[in-house]
Amino acid sequence: MKTAIIHEWLVNYAGSEKCVESFTSIYPDADVYTLVDFLDDDLRKIILKGKHAHTSFIQHLPYAKKQHRKYLPLFPTAIESFNLSKYNLIISSSHSVAKGVRTKKNQLHICYCHSPMRYAWDEADYYLKVANLNSGIKGKLSKIVLNYLRKWDVKSAQNVNYFIANSHHITKKIKRIYNRDADVIYPPVDVQNFSLETRKEDFYLTASRLVPYKRIDLIVDAFANMLDKKLVVIGSGSEREKIKVKATPNVDIIGYQDFENLKRYMQKAKAFVFAAEEDFGIIVVEAMACGTPVIAGNYGGTAESVVDGKTGILFSEQNVESVIEAIKKFEQRTEPIDYAQIRLHSEQFSRKNFEEKIKNYVDEKSEIFFKKKLKNKNDRK
Repeated sequence: MKTAIIHEWLVNYAGSEKCVESFTSIYPDADVYTLVDFLDDDLRKIILKGKHAHTSFIQHLPYAKKQHRKYLPLFPTAIESFNLSKYNLIISSSHSVAKGVRTKKNQLHICYCHSPMRYAWDEADYYLKVANLNSGIKGKLSKIVLNYLRKWDVKSAQNVNYFIANSHHITKKIKRIYNRDADVIYPPVDVQNFSLETRKEDFYLTASRLVPYKRIDLIVDAFANMLDKKLVVIGSGSEREKIKVKATPNVDIIGYQDFENLKRYMQKAKAFVFAAEEDFGIIVVEAMACGTPVIAGNYGGTAESVVDGKTGILFSEQNVESVIEAIKKFEQRTEPIDYAQIRLHSEQFSRKNFEEKIKNYVDEKSEIFFKKKLKNKNDRK
């Protein structure tokens, strides 16, 4: 089948791009479409196997390379501008508008949904506040745009034949927002790039982009109340200065680290602490691939990847008190930690498993879809 892969934008290498990397491995002859493609040569080789994606008109707008998100109101028009009429199979990797590509009834569209459009739904108020668009004339205009995006988002979801969610957490959002069912295939984690380390050192670790929703500030505040426990913070971002101000002497903020250094810290940490509500949370599984237990929220994707009491400790509320309580519970455990078992648990989320499941799923749905189309065609004769 002639196949097209759709993704919102290609500018870096995060969780959704790792899925596209797998899609282009499974379907090496597929064409890739995206709003903008500004990958450097190294990432292009990894994600697109050296190819260039077909891009929209947003690629050529001013400052699109670094500020493409500011063209959000144009995203629906841009994604609908792609002519995909020559393809049998369309696979969209969507956390914003990719699922909104125009298709015909004889085309099979399978959407791998990382999340319904975050800034239009559950996190709309947060995004408007951060962008200072929640009051005055800008606030009124933003609400008009938001209303338009929500209507478009729901309508375009009805053109997808099958939804795959990256967690059960996201299946609930897909059902609530789009009134569509979704199957679950957890995203790929390159667990083979990490190795088991049983000799841990006396520090806790958190690593993430330092942006508000990651809630690194919450973790730093928790350790400000536990001065006898050391925390290492890896990452950079808009919240760095705010977090540095909060940091007590037992908190070491070391900024961005390359992969080898990050892996070394993950291997040596006594536990990895994570407070964000993520769709899945790949970095949590990467920590477990090092044999490192995880202390995380019993919400979002981490509620599905961390086994409470076996591969880590889950806390119920996204607040300082819950983090402190979970760390105390971790410190007071009586049974020894089975680091090898934690590593083994992580392997179920491997890229190999992901690609096998995606291929089997697409093959199964393709057979059902095209057999039905052929039967309907024959019945009309």
